[in-house]
Order: sequence, then C-alpha cells, then structure tokens
Amino acid sequence: MLKDEKFEKKMKLIKLPFEKFEQYSASPKPSIVFQEARLIPLLKTGDEGALTSIFLSSMKLVKEFRNSIFKEIKFPKGGKAYYLREVAFPNIDVPNGNQTCRFDGMIIVVVSNKIKDVVVFEMKNENNSLEDKTIEKYIKTLKQLGITKLVTVSNDFVSDSSQSPVKLDKNTTKNFNLYHFSWTYLMTKGQILLFDNETNIEDEDQVEIMKEVLYYLDGPKSGVNGYHKMKDGWKNTIEKITDRRTFKIDEPDVIEAIESWHEEERDMALLLSRKLGVFVKSTSRKASSIKDDAKRLKTKSELLGNLSIKNSVSDIKIRLDFEVKTVSMSVKVIPPQDKGTKGRISDVRRQLENAKRKNELVFNKISDDLLLEADVKHARQNIRVSLSDIELILDEANGREIQSFNIVFMSKFKAKFSSNKGFITEIESMVLEYYAGIVQYLTNWDRPAPKL
Repeated sequence: MLKDEKFEKKMKLIKLPFEKFEQYSASPKPSIVFQEARLIPLLKTGDEGALTSIFLSSMKLVKEFRNSIFKEIKFPKGGKAYYLREVAFPNIDVPNGNQTCRFDGMIIVVVSNKIKDVVVFEMKNENNSLEDKTIEKYIKTLKQLGITKLVTVSNDFVSDSSQSPVKLDKNTTKNFNLYHFSWTYLMTKGQILLFDNETNIEDEDQVEIMKEVLYYLDGPKSGVNGYHKMKDGWKNTIEKITDRRTFKIDEPDVIEAIESWHEEERDMALLLSRKLGVFVKSTSRKASSIKDDAKRLKTKSELLGNLSIKNSVSDIKIRLDFEVKTVSMSVKVIPPQDKGTKGRISDVRRQLENAKRKNELVFNKISDDLLLEADVKHARQNIRVSLSDIELILDEANGREIQSFNIVFMSKFKAKFSSNKGFITEIESMVLEYYAGIVQYLTNWDRPAPKL
C-alpha cells in the first residue's frame, strides 16, 4: 500500500487531488467506500438505496434537471461530476458513537484534477422520518471532512428548500448549508421540464430518460408519497375551537395543525405547478411563522395562505375560517382606470361572462359560491355581492371610486373541514376548479401608451 493511501482523520476532501481519492478507495483496506449510482440499480423496488441511485443518475443523465437542482443548492455546474451512493469513511471518528457513518448519496465535482465541492444526500421514503440526532451526527462528521452541504430528501414538505423538517441547534448548522427536498417537489421539477417552455429539456433522449424516472417515482411501490393526510393535531385543534375550549399557542396539537396547513399549502402549489408547467410559489415562511400563525388561530380563528402564479392576474389569497368551517379563495382584478364606476363594473362583468363562455361546465358548478367584492376608495370595508347582484355595487358605491375587484370563491367544507384526509381532497379540488373556471381568464387593465 502506498504511504498516502490511508485517509487521515484530519484530511479534508475539498481541494484533495482526485488521484488520492481514488487511491483511498482502491486499497485492500479502503479508507473510502462507495458504489456508483446506476439508473437501473440491482436493488429492490422502493428501497431507499434504489431511490437514491435512480435520483442521482437522473441528475447525471439529464442536464436541465441537474442544473435546476445544482442552482438551488448553490453547487458548481462546471468540472467533472461523480455520482456515488452508500459512501462511508471507516477511519473518520463518528461523534457520539463508534459506528461508521454511511451516507446514502454523494456528488463530487472535480476541477483541474482536484475536488472542488462535495454535497451529501440523506434519503427517506414512505413514512420514514428524518431523525434530528442522525442529521446532527452527519453534519459533525461532514465538517471533519471539510464538507459544508447536506441535502435531505423525504416525503416531508417544507415551504422552501433552505428550510428543514429537522430541528437542530444553531451551533450545529453554523457555517453549514442544510437543504431539504420533498419527493413531490423533485417530481414536480422533472414534470415541469417536460412542458414546452423556456426551461424544457432539449435533448430527445434525455426527455425519455426523465419520463422513465418520473414513471418509477410515481409508481405505487416506489416509496414516494404525496401529502395526503393532515396530522392528528389538525382535527383535535378544530374540535377545541368548535367547542370553544381555550388552548395555548405552543400546544403540540396546535403546532401540528399549523404545520399541516403549511405543508398542504405547499402541496397545492406543487399540484398547480404540475398542471400549469410553471412553478407556483406558496407563502414564504420564516422561523417565527408557526408561532405567528398559532397566535392568529387563537385570536381570529383563521389561517391564511397565498399561491403566486407567474403571469396570473394576481396571487390567489386563501383564508380558512375555523369557526364556520369555510375556505375562501380570491384574486384581485384591476379594472380600467380611465373609465368611471359604471365602466369598471361592466369590465369585470364582461370578464366573468367570458370565463363562463370558455369553461361553462366548471363555471356553472362553482357559480353559486362566487362573490364579487368592490374595493371602494376611502370606504371602511369592501362592498360584497353575489354575481347575480353585480348591479347593486353601483348604488352602494354612491359615486365613490372603485379601485379594484376581488373575485371570491367561498366553499362550505362542513364535516370535511376537520377530516384529516377529506380536507386535502376538498381544498385541492377547489383550487383546481377555481383556476380552471375563473382565474385563468381574468386580466388586469394596462395603461395604454401615450399618443401624439
């Protein structure tokens, strides 16, 4: 064995000559152990190792998919990339234990024959959850190796990849980059690339590879699950509000209820993304978001959400009313500012009639639950009427300027509001119908160019 073939405990992977990396793994007693990722692994369907291998291989083989993920985790696109799975470093000391850390996946980028950057992946499938202590141990081990990036992948949803479902001490993540993807989010990324848009996959062979990968991930035995059930705290918290029982904002049930809503809002955004071929953004959450929403739930018995769609008339605002068990969705329409009150009302009526003409089946299905709100300048509250009473707005405005309209879709969920599965089915059907029957046909007024 060569003298430098043993991987020293204090050795850093970053800037390590790749030739040494290969020596460490090729010696009779290797200091680095790994297997190459394969698109068709010889592993059981649904196994976490199979998912890891297929996911890493799809990045290796599909340029646009690879670039979109590398960009999100701030990983270099240049150089030669190596895609490895089941990676272990037997000579590295593992914090709080004697067992060797074995990482599910790893990507190494080599530039000028030296390792420029490394990212490690920890994968979970089905209902398997990421464990805080395990991730903490991995991060401490990776820091020994000079690696500062870890990506976790599971069926857990987060509102942004920079957030994580695991709860770690700030000192653990100091000078370290922890990212998280849900499997549904990764599938959505792949599906959007198959649309005819500015980010689509150019190479026809890579298109077919992406289709095959998505077919596997979408299979019932892959271990990939969408968000299909609110947590138990959701139903328990609704029962407390219905019975007018007091609760504290830091109760486990309340926190679970808030987390469930955040995850479902994210799932709705991904659902619309897959239908539209563009990424739909949900509310950007901060560290204090759960506490803030718990306060709102306690004081106002409501939760809010937001779906932002590129080139749509406006964001879709969502309001959950826990007292009457209703869900409201609304978009804002700016009417012609060069017309009077009557002309502005006529414009929004024309747009709604156009929506009915374009998709009469869906429009008629939801029309009884549609309301029109007029935002009147200097008025204390908006004027709200049913679609059949649009003309009443003119009288109630009483000559005051209407600045904008809100098209509101309000649905009574009744018993389904507190159903852990029924709520998800109902609200996802609602958002699709609202967009299909109304939102996609609405436009804002554009000020015309000045004329000579």
